[in-house]
Amino acid sequence: MTSSNANPVAKDNGGLGKPDCPHCGGLGYVIPDVPPIDPRFGRAIPCACRATEREMHRLDNLLQLSQLGALQNCTFDTFLPEGHGLTQTKQRNLKMAHDMAYHYAQDPQGWLVFKGGYGCGKTHLAAAIANYCLTMGRPVLFISVPDLLDHLRAAYAPNATTTYDQRFDQVRNAPLLVLDDLGTESATPWAQEKLYQIFNYRYNTRLPTIITTNQELESIEIRIQSRMVDPSLVHIIHIAAPDFRRAGADQEQSDLSSLTLHRDKTFETFDLRQGELPRAQAENLRRALETAQEFAAHPQDWLVFNSVGFGNGKTHLAAAIANYVSNQGEPVLFIMVPDLLDHLRATFNPNSGLRLDKRFDEVKTSPLLVLDDLGTESATAWAREKLYQLFNYRYNARLPTVITTATPVDEIDPRLATRMLDGSRCTFFLLEIPSYRGGVKPKKRRSSSRSS
Repeated sequence: MTSSNANPVAKDNGGLGKPDCPHCGGLGYVIPDVPPIDPRFGRAIPCACRATEREMHRLDNLLQLSQLGALQNCTFDTFLPEGHGLTQTKQRNLKMAHDMAYHYAQDPQGWLVFKGGYGCGKTHLAAAIANYCLTMGRPVLFISVPDLLDHLRAAYAPNATTTYDQRFDQVRNAPLLVLDDLGTESATPWAQEKLYQIFNYRYNTRLPTIITTNQELESIEIRIQSRMVDPSLVHIIHIAAPDFRRAGADQEQSDLSSLTLHRDKTFETFDLRQGELPRAQAENLRRALETAQEFAAHPQDWLVFNSVGFGNGKTHLAAAIANYVSNQGEPVLFIMVPDLLDHLRATFNPNSGLRLDKRFDEVKTSPLLVLDDLGTESATAWAREKLYQLFNYRYNARLPTVITTATPVDEIDPRLATRMLDGSRCTFFLLEIPSYRGGVKPKKRRSSSRSS
């Protein structure tokens, strides 16, 4: 490119270009030598000698927009992969998240999504990646989603120093973009549209992106969600650790749970009714106990205890599983189905401090859910719908679930029954024994020390 009116020596160019530049002579711009039909004809464009300065200016603006200043101490060295008093399972999970974040920081490719509860370490790991990249000389934009939207809105102000298009382009084309706390923004149509434009652009251009969220992916706007779950580009890391800022395991047990009322129900206190039951029934009860013990040792998918009538050990076995897992330091939600629905209804009270969606999400996402006495609830249309939503979510997510019911399976809502009878995801165990209460009394054992 040549300039038709370039000054060969720019004595005062305000730093716009290099004085000895053969193209612009220090002016910082040139008029390209192109035919009249070319859209660039007669128009001044930035000279190549200013490319470095322009890039440095762009990166400075990116750093000023970024929020890493307050998170400069969030590094891999200051992260605690072992957590505070975590179980071995949670320690392994947190160590895996740390190692994957560190590996990503060394070569940012694709998208990384950190998902977990408040204070579990998501933001720390995302900031650690960003800080690591900065030390390597790589530009990063780290910003919370609500603040990002505020910055975009501010660009519309008459006195804004940066135009909206410039600001939006900074975000959209950031070499590495870290979006913290997705889902905490005000979900206005404008906000959702802007976020979709950013996500869609970076998805199509495969630009490295990190996202943190405490939301269930199903609750995220569908167009964004579909891009966040693409396995060809995105790796999702679920962090199971509790809040680092709160100590103790008790805080993980939900206030919905009634497990404390069943502390006496353990595997050790379970009565196999030896000498009382016929051989087939005794064998059935023994296998029920073994099935419960195996599930408690490795909670996976679903376990259903069904029986004809009440009082034959279903609740004891379910509570024994819950107590065993709870004693390992893992969170458990044990609740009767009628009580669960009452708790959900209570959120409709104007004086309730909890919203229905928050309370329901707590149940849906519980690491281990024990639903006792399914079928004893009032089967209103609302109750059936809530139970279907709960069952469907945990079925698709393959979350460990234990269900007890004395209702014949063909009398259960078919939408629930089909999931309970899926042998690939659920063990359905039928207890074929009479009730402990009102049944045959156990025979008295003879004492070997009794005198004749």
